[in-house]
Amino acid sequence: MTDPEARAEGSEGHLDGVGSSDGDPRSATRRRAVLAGVAVAVIALDAVLLAWSEMAWLTLRVGVTGVPLPLAALIAALTTPLLVLGADAVLPGSRAPLVPLGAWTLTVLVAGLWSPAGAGVLPPDWRAVLLLGAGVVPGALVVSWRSARHRATAPHG
Repeated sequence: MTDPEARAEGSEGHLDGVGSSDGDPRSATRRRAVLAGVAVAVIALDAVLLAWSEMAWLTLRVGVTGVPLPLAALIAALTTPLLVLGADAVLPGSRAPLVPLGAWTLTVLVAGLWSPAGAGVLPPDWRAVLLLGAGVVPGALVVSWRSARHRATAPHG
């Protein structure tokens, strides 16, 4: 098989599996499952990066007196439910929406409360509790709402 056309024909469906025309529905289902898993992993990574950003913004202060501005809690209250909805859109009816919520919560708890040097990055006051509540409660409500909706629309039997 030294002919380039013969080599191209022989390896047509084996390069990446995307262009294969074998018509096997199982391989298409496997590809969709892998892509869905990758999408949920990217959403979880986004949750971790948002958690770090929100912890950094939590120390934001305004004015000469340095009044704390908990803008990070507002951002957490908006973005965490969106991440949960995104994971649910990728894998509806599964436990995938728990992945970004768990990743966000673990990041805030572990990085916020502990570091190798001692205390974590969260300030030891009401802003830390507000951030945790603003991220976890709306995200958990969306998980609960979507789960109930999937159960209500699922065929019984």
